[in-house]
Amino acid sequence: MIARLTGTVTAVGGTWVLLDLSGFGVRALCTPGTVATVRVGETATLHTSLVVREDSLTLYGFTEADERDAFELVQTASGIGPKIAQATVSVLPPDELRAAISQGDIAALTQVPGIGPKGAQKMVIELKDKVNALGATPTLSAGGGAVRLPGDGWAEQVASGLESLGWSAKEAAKAAEGVAPLREEDPAIGIGELMRAALKSLAR
Repeated sequence: MIARLTGTVTAVGGTWVLLDLSGFGVRALCTPGTVATVRVGETATLHTSLVVREDSLTLYGFTEADERDAFELVQTASGIGPKIAQATVSVLPPDELRAAISQGDIAALTQVPGIGPKGAQKMVIELKDKVNALGATPTLSAGGGAVRLPGDGWAEQVASGLESLGWSAKEAAKAAEGVAPLREEDPAIGIGELMRAALKSLAR
């Protein structure tokens, strides 16, 4: 089990980070919040979860161990795979997820693409006794390690990242368009910050 990696960030995308581990490159799928905390050329530590399938090995990376634990916990619910689990922790940080499940907040859970009312009810039933094991996670800061966008194409990167989390192309494009004013105000804004702003608009 690969639980944690520390290396130099060599490349990033809307939902992934590439770490160089002494010449060995490892790409991890990440939430927008995690992407927003790293910067190309700097050292980063990711808490990881390896998902093993018959035809693939996929590594998921998170800034906080609690977020990784929430990702793994959600997958113990019926019908929830890693894609929906990643979307869940992208929309609901561990403390919000714990509160939503503990309080049976179906509306909060159905903000996640791929989770409908019935799926949310099943999550509450199946995870209510387990979710309190998740520790409180502080809100990720948007400053310091923001990934800077290389020139144009930011909207496509944001839209592509949202589509990979489960939103339709139309929803993703609209959300990307909605955060354009942030890009205009600060041309150096990071893609992770834009992704998180787009996620908030989709969750309303």
